[in-house]
Amino acid sequence: MDTKEKAPAEGASKAGWILLGAALVLAAGSIGYNVYGGAGGGDAPASVDGAAPSIEDLRKAAEAASDDAGPWADLAFAHFRQGQFAEAATAYARAAEIAPEDAVLHSALGEALVMASSRDPLPPQALAAFEKALALDPSDPRARYFMGVKKDIDKDHEGAIAAWLDLLADTPPGAPWEADLVRTIEQVGKINGIDVAPRIAKVQEGRQPPLLAPGPGSLAADAGAPDVRGPSAAEVAAAGAMTPSQQREMAEGMVAQLEGRLQENPGNLDGWVMLMRSRMTLGEPAKAKAALEAAIKANPAEAAELRRQAQALGIG
Repeated sequence: MDTKEKAPAEGASKAGWILLGAALVLAAGSIGYNVYGGAGGGDAPASVDGAAPSIEDLRKAAEAASDDAGPWADLAFAHFRQGQFAEAATAYARAAEIAPEDAVLHSALGEALVMASSRDPLPPQALAAFEKALALDPSDPRARYFMGVKKDIDKDHEGAIAAWLDLLADTPPGAPWEADLVRTIEQVGKINGIDVAPRIAKVQEGRQPPLLAPGPGSLAADAGAPDVRGPSAAEVAAAGAMTPSQQREMAEGMVAQLEGRLQENPGNLDGWVMLMRSRMTLGEPAKAKAALEAAIKANPAEAAELRRQAQALGIG
């Protein structure tokens, strides 16, 4: 840890920044966020009574899996939940060393380093971790958010607001961090005399429709489709108590439900776009491309629009 720390900068408080960062951590179990599945895909050790494994259990599992990032990520997540941020950073660093191409491990490391810092709101090591995450995955929401924080710290408040508005534009409506992100933009705008209301409204108008929103073509509008939806509040809360491997399993289960519903109703264009987006955020570009091909086959008249949506998602 860098000992040459400076006092927090003016603009938005570190506490406010961290609250939103916590929302991004909570969102790790929801579709639309790039959750980590573990290099080996192994599950965290279960305790005898069925309760969550202890830190000691997780540590033993991690030490026994020197070439598997999954147990190290589970250990880091457990430390983070208990407020042991320095320990979380150490474990995330080990996981990222084992799986250096996994963006979410680097962004999680960056956040743990931010939380572990007593004075510097964005330590150099954290900044480097966020930059690495974005080099691997330019869409990583946690890294994008904290890079906006960097601009605010550097007194580039307009740049910070622009970065957060871009993140808001890519945020699925109803995502756990949405409200806090909007509040952060509003707070920084108010503090610095920047009128953000019309800009927020413009971004909101152009966003993708929420998965739960009723209306023609939306998943919620399909009668008898209670099993195809975004994560409920209860599920998001449950995700916050899960290990990364359990979060991955939850997300994959929701995607499987979505696929099943699309087999029954292949004319649901919003559903196909959500499936493609979910596959990309789960790190499955081949399956995302397969979803595009299936969508076009089922909806040949909409091929151009489906390809446009796929291109925006980075599907080749």
